[in-house]
Amino acid sequence: MAEAAAALGQFDFAGDDHVVPFQVEGLDVRGRAVQLGPMLDAILERHHYPAPVARLLAEVVVLTVLLGTSLKFDGKFTVQTKGDGPVDLLVADFSTPENVRAYARFDQALLNKAIESGETEPEQLLGKGVLAFTIDQGKFSQPYQGIVALDGTTLEEIAGVYFRQSEQIPTRVRLAAAELFDRDDAGKPRHRWRAGGLVAQFLPEAPERMRQPDLHGGDGDTGNRPHGEDDAWVEARSLVETIDADELTDPLVGTERLLFRLFHERGVRVYEPRAVFDRCSCSRDKIKGVLKGFSAQEIEASQENGEIAVTCEFCSTTYRFEPAELQPAE
Repeated sequence: MAEAAAALGQFDFAGDDHVVPFQVEGLDVRGRAVQLGPMLDAILERHHYPAPVARLLAEVVVLTVLLGTSLKFDGKFTVQTKGDGPVDLLVADFSTPENVRAYARFDQALLNKAIESGETEPEQLLGKGVLAFTIDQGKFSQPYQGIVALDGTTLEEIAGVYFRQSEQIPTRVRLAAAELFDRDDAGKPRHRWRAGGLVAQFLPEAPERMRQPDLHGGDGDTGNRPHGEDDAWVEARSLVETIDADELTDPLVGTERLLFRLFHERGVRVYEPRAVFDRCSCSRDKIKGVLKGFSAQEIEASQENGEIAVTCEFCSTTYRFEPAELQPAE
């Protein structure tokens, strides 16, 4: 073990805010793993979200990054929840090749009530509703959307249902978020957010090996090991399920080291990491284009103190316009 650990340290680690693709050839598994630090912290602190909301949004950002970085084309991947709980909307989108943005909407009164009653598990805050995954390749193609129910289970489990329904690939997703309280270089107290995640998929050369167990309520074997599962996938999934949430967020456990812990007996290969950044796609020109489609009455109603101000829900940037800017050219 000591020699293997030393060998692992001979190359540079990806570090925070870098997605690491990996492959475990001995188990026919491919996947991606990530730890998010400064990028995530910037997104969450910009809005000063309460801790339960920030934690939820952090998990959605991790899921979006893990799946969005798998796109092989220019486009946008969006994850969105809509539910009847205190946190009624979460949105995160990934614009290829590297840009991420996200925001949450919540009812403060309902959130306070949930906190007072100790009902702050993700499934309690989201309530019943839907989780939507949208892939948009641009104006020359029709967006694809997959929808699964928010049914009182975790985001990890709901994401697994999405893969079974849409891609029909055996998949295991792990997500975690954590608050860190430490001190900066000057010794002052500091609060930070971190999150991490991993997605592993079973992709053998023989497609028939990918047979999945029946969905809940089906006529398949309901034992601990559903009928028809491949031994390699059973092993891989079991290994992934041993991950502690702390391991996914611990700054002292890099992504590559975590992968080594999981798969060193089978041999894990990591590929070039992909950086992700907190970058919004809004712009003054885009918003101006939308406003110029307003009627004269709508422009009049939108004014306050002789100007129109529009604030981006994602990045909180405010754009101000004079009504004359929005009038059609003579």
